[in-house]
Amino acid sequence: MAQFLFGEDRLTVGKALLLCKHHSKGLIGKRARKKILDCEQAVQKIVESKKTVYGINTGFGPLCTTVISKEETQRLQNNILQSHSVGLGDPVPVEVARLMLILKVHSLSFGYSGIRLKTLERILWHLDNDLMPVVPSQGSVGASGDLAPLAHLFLPLIGMGMIWEHGKQVPADIVLDKYGLKSLELAPKEGLALINGTQFISAYAVKVIEKMQNCLDHADIIAAMNLEAMLGSARPFLPELHELRPYEGCVYVAGRMHKMLDGSEILKSHEHCERVQDQYSIRCIPQVHGASRNSWLHLKELLEIELNSVTDNPVIFNEHHTISGGNFHGQPLALPLDYAGLAAAEIGNISDRRIYFSLEGKIEGLPKLLMADTGLNSGFMIPQYTSAALVSENKTLCYPASADSIPTSLGQEDHVSMGSISARKSLKIIENLEKILAIELICAAQGFDFRRPLKSTKILNACHEHVRKKIPTVDHDRVFANDINIALGIIENQELVQVMNDVAKNEHIEITSETHELFGIY
Repeated sequence: MAQFLFGEDRLTVGKALLLCKHHSKGLIGKRARKKILDCEQAVQKIVESKKTVYGINTGFGPLCTTVISKEETQRLQNNILQSHSVGLGDPVPVEVARLMLILKVHSLSFGYSGIRLKTLERILWHLDNDLMPVVPSQGSVGASGDLAPLAHLFLPLIGMGMIWEHGKQVPADIVLDKYGLKSLELAPKEGLALINGTQFISAYAVKVIEKMQNCLDHADIIAAMNLEAMLGSARPFLPELHELRPYEGCVYVAGRMHKMLDGSEILKSHEHCERVQDQYSIRCIPQVHGASRNSWLHLKELLEIELNSVTDNPVIFNEHHTISGGNFHGQPLALPLDYAGLAAAEIGNISDRRIYFSLEGKIEGLPKLLMADTGLNSGFMIPQYTSAALVSENKTLCYPASADSIPTSLGQEDHVSMGSISARKSLKIIENLEKILAIELICAAQGFDFRRPLKSTKILNACHEHVRKKIPTVDHDRVFANDINIALGIIENQELVQVMNDVAKNEHIEITSETHELFGIY
């Protein structure tokens, strides 16, 4: 199994996911251990010297001028975990909680936070035994980072809170006792180091990157299938056109579309038709899908800076040099997360337009509502209703959370990022997008059927055949929710991307996302 050294190796989205999915093991290396121990000693020297340093021997937030005695500094750290555990709402997915722990260990292992090695090793114990804390999803304003969710994340260290064990929520003290472990007594600075930081926002951003990439890859494949069904033109994807406006995402999408369609019999059959140009939802696929790719790329680049940063406060360089600053502020991720949510919503918007266009009955060879016998049958009319509802819901979620700021902490935290909300709602938009694409997929596959016996390309034929193995052609009304859910599973499990990659590899077609390192995450 591959190994990752916390605090030493560079963490990427892909490496974080490998750690999260148990395909890689995280360790604290020798260099990181030394830095952690050095910083731990620096904190102890500060405590012994009685020098006043925020978060070590003072209160927090607006209580920063309240000096805490040496005897009470340990109690202060335990108190902060309890007082800040005010999260509400549904628990975050277990995978997100695991990512939060992974990202936090990496940030703390750089050796600027004053955390003890003993405490980091207990966090690693949770990861190694897959015992994830239960973390409520609501309560962070993304100001001093993600205070409330991080407080809940680390309550089990002091024997409080809840832990996921075999799918059930179990009190942390019961789990620790079962494994013969005692709760920790946190040392000076540790409580603050644990709850300051952007690991809630960042963990969600990792999932946004992963799921949005999958949606973007599937959106191109499904759009190409639908283009074939609707007798669209591939000329708008020619490389010479996009060299004149070379946005990376647009060039990338145009190249994928061109190669997926190159050599199609269906395209060949109507190359001399009277249609001058296609609707924008077909002709402008590179520009719209590509713009969303650019947004995805922007978020990935900023997120990977964040994943390798120290985001707590104060930062301890040595016992003589500490800085209380604002590295915990979530704004650098809040803005691109809102942008990514908007970009994902637009993929759903254009997908719905293609669905609607395919149902109109105005394209040669495609019956109205994509069914030969309508009247008695409603055909694919109502799945588009669901698509429209999801697109509308996404539009309401596109209001940028980062545009808002409500002062907290008695005005000490007078500007907050709301990045946690940006992150959660962007992931929700992407989950809705998966459903919209599932509806376009069943429509595209149905339209594809009407082009038989003509063949498309090997890639698109293989993708269509994969769908038909799971979802039969529709010749009369049935419970379409079943078909949509099967199509949703195909998308969530990255199946069409894998089919495309396999064909491309066998046919030596350079089309997979791995051929362009900018748009890969592993």
